[in-house]
Amino acid sequence: MVNYIEASSAPLRNTGDIRLYGEEAFEGMRKAGQLTARALDGVAELIKPGTKTQEIDDFIRDFGEENGALPATLNYRGYKKYTCTSINHVVCHGIPNDKPLKEGDIVNVDVTYILDGWYGDSSRMYPVGQIKRAAERLLDVTYKSLMIGIDASKPGNTTGDIGAAIQEYAESERCGVVRDFCGHGVGQLFHDAPNILHYGTRGEGVELKPGMIFTIEPMINLGKPHVKVLHDGWTAVTRDRSLSAQFEHSIGITEDGCEIFTLSPKGYDKPPYILGND
Repeated sequence: MVNYIEASSAPLRNTGDIRLYGEEAFEGMRKAGQLTARALDGVAELIKPGTKTQEIDDFIRDFGEENGALPATLNYRGYKKYTCTSINHVVCHGIPNDKPLKEGDIVNVDVTYILDGWYGDSSRMYPVGQIKRAAERLLDVTYKSLMIGIDASKPGNTTGDIGAAIQEYAESERCGVVRDFCGHGVGQLFHDAPNILHYGTRGEGVELKPGMIFTIEPMINLGKPHVKVLHDGWTAVTRDRSLSAQFEHSIGITEDGCEIFTLSPKGYDKPPYILGND
């Protein structure tokens, strides 16, 4: 049994109920989402061979401080960084460090800022210099998987419709869809109900209703979908060492579709990024 509740009357914790937000909440999510999107635009200017992922983390820290936002990941379940940076076969939750990026790498940068109590959660893939055609194809497939999932996000559809649309497309491109991680409700909590699986069966799952806010963040592998978590307790990698990619947006269900809160102001939503756009 799924319970939908007005967010304004709900306790500020994950109760398993699905919150329905109003226009004031959507405006809060627009501001938080756009701050995160602007930060990810700035990351595009940093990514090149020789850049250390710790430099990306430092940039996210400084950008947040300059704009009055807190990083949701810092001290979350003991995590010590401001962002996650996942390179090549790392699926998600890669920890920034002093190892430099190399020509041909692909890296996901995942940022969540808390601005005035609202969580703006988004991630993008970045090519490092010239990348191989297989990596380019993976980025294309993964971004299209995200947008196909967003297209399925409208009132009357279900979370299963989102997952099925992503799975059908990605597998038609001979890619694996990671099952171990999923999208999630967001808003005034970092992780809330419902879970948004990136695979599934049409018509199953939770019905989408106006006012729902959640992330869609498919992780797509060039190889099989299986992953493992390393001894640090965070870094998830593909078991077959194949390349992995992820794109993420935070969205809200409207009366006739959905609104994407984390679109890039500079149009840097999908590589290749033509830097210098206004």
